[in-house]
Amino acid sequence: MMDTEAFREFKTGLTYLRDNYANKALPHMRRAVDLDRNNPYYMSYLGVVLARSEHKWGEAEKLCDSAVRMKRNQAQLYLYLAEVYATAGRKDEAVEALQSGLKFARRDVRLTIAMNKLTQRRSPIFSFLARRHPLNRQLGLLRHKTMHMFGQES
Repeated sequence: MMDTEAFREFKTGLTYLRDNYANKALPHMRRAVDLDRNNPYYMSYLGVVLARSEHKWGEAEKLCDSAVRMKRNQAQLYLYLAEVYATAGRKDEAVEALQSGLKFARRDVRLTIAMNKLTQRRSPIFSFLARRHPLNRQLGLLRHKTMHMFGQES
């Protein structure tokens, strides 16, 4: 009985969160976590809501990190942890969280997409050609490997 009530609260909070009403989502997410303390998704969403609405970075990070520890193989939980870090302006830690997720969550494409949004890309070798042009792609790979070989990866 409590699980269905927790899920109802979670869904309501999720609706508010998706509509960018983090303040309205907060009491529903708190209630969902109170009703089902062992659900890593509820914990993780509560962390995201706390980060967005009240800027409680420490508490949000703790909740999301606990959720990740409960289910290491769930890519979504790493995405939430990275979102908390990114919202707090801690971009490097967000990238680290996503890299950890790539190890444990078996190369989930959502983690790679999120990582690409956070990391700055080098400019294409030939700016007059599209980034996806075969020359830019091949020479860019060569540049990357060469820089990696000489330890200049930044």
